[in-house]
Amino acid sequence: MRICLLLAAAAAAWAQPTIEGSWQASISAGNATLRLLLHISKAPDGGLSATFDSPDQGATGLSVSSLTQAGDSVKFTLAVASASFEGVRSANGQEISGQWKQGPGTAPMVFKRLDKAPAPPARPQEPKKPYPYDEQEVVFENRKAGVKLAGALTLPRDEGPFPAAVLITGSGPQDRDEAIMGHRPFLVLADHLTRQGIAVLRYDDRGTAKSTGSFSTSTTADFADDAEAGVQFLKSHARIDAKRIGLIGHSEGGIIAPMVAARSADVAFIVLMAGTAVTGEQILYQQAALITKAGGAGDAEIAKNRAWQERTFAILKKESDPKLIEAAMRKAASEGLDPAGLEARVRSATSAWFRYFVLYDPAPALAKVKCPVLAINGERDLQVPPSQNLPVIEKALKAGGNRDFTVKQLPKLNHLFQTCQSGSPAEYAKIEETIAPLALETMSAWIGKRVKP
Repeated sequence: MRICLLLAAAAAAWAQPTIEGSWQASISAGNATLRLLLHISKAPDGGLSATFDSPDQGATGLSVSSLTQAGDSVKFTLAVASASFEGVRSANGQEISGQWKQGPGTAPMVFKRLDKAPAPPARPQEPKKPYPYDEQEVVFENRKAGVKLAGALTLPRDEGPFPAAVLITGSGPQDRDEAIMGHRPFLVLADHLTRQGIAVLRYDDRGTAKSTGSFSTSTTADFADDAEAGVQFLKSHARIDAKRIGLIGHSEGGIIAPMVAARSADVAFIVLMAGTAVTGEQILYQQAALITKAGGAGDAEIAKNRAWQERTFAILKKESDPKLIEAAMRKAASEGLDPAGLEARVRSATSAWFRYFVLYDPAPALAKVKCPVLAINGERDLQVPPSQNLPVIEKALKAGGNRDFTVKQLPKLNHLFQTCQSGSPAEYAKIEETIAPLALETMSAWIGKRVKP
């Protein structure tokens, strides 16, 4: 009898489903609900390994630093997000219920088993090979910085030489496609323009993907040198018309393009996609208020964040040494400012890029730009609000005597120029459209009129 009972217990243990496979949970983030995916597999050493996705934020393949199972108890840590989870598997093995901890917050969470991993999000605008144009892998050098920048040059197959555009990415380490939230905007933009007869150079930011150099120690001014090196590279290319090379910058790239055009007669035109015209300080005040409000934050939370911003920016105006900046911020926390998120704030404020961005005023460079300018913003852009920036761009260009500029607010579009509902970054990954046709056609038509032979 005892032997039968032992055999039955062993059979039940073997019959219990493994936790290997894909699991899905959700979490509230303001007024948005984000999906979380946990993919568990057998590790080479016989243990368990896992990766983590937040598809609605465009994050995939994040490494789970530790995952353990003891009976029905499951634990894992996601160090990259300062998060962890502890839960218990249900009797039927289809759910793991527990607590999700991230920073100072804790929330209940239930992971449910998926029969199969979800399909990647639809991105119908992404071009599929073979392309009806040529694409070359290229490397060019910013000799001033000793940096080699790797990228792709797409060229029409008609007879050249062709007009060309250099694409300049937004803030943060971006690859040549400006990959963000599961989208590849620069791949789509390059494809569209090349089909219209315009060659396009897009490249990995320094220190990113295949490019050399250090991203973390660089500023917007350094990235402007990289973009100018791209122009010089195109000038030497046999299939490019050296007199018809322009710049297209998105977000921070829209700050960089006027910096280069203001000092270089080699730039034939610039397009500013959500480019800023006021200091980073002014941008960040309004950006933070709009985004946190869209995420469901109340007036008290918005005011608390504004107080931190004001103190931080005051410190940056006074100090340039990272150690002094850090000390001043820790003192602010000890004097009563809410210390939540202090470490992340310190890391951001002590970077050379952040201080430069906060203090830099783009308007003087805009006033020096004499080549044709197209400035476009999405009506629902919460990151670079059009009402704050487009009028200042227009004013600066007029003040500088620019005779050919167009300023447009495009209806229903967000910071990525997607057709959207609210403009919140929480929507970016959920929208299938990468760049609205209205934005693509506005740019290609405007450029086409100015680069005809």
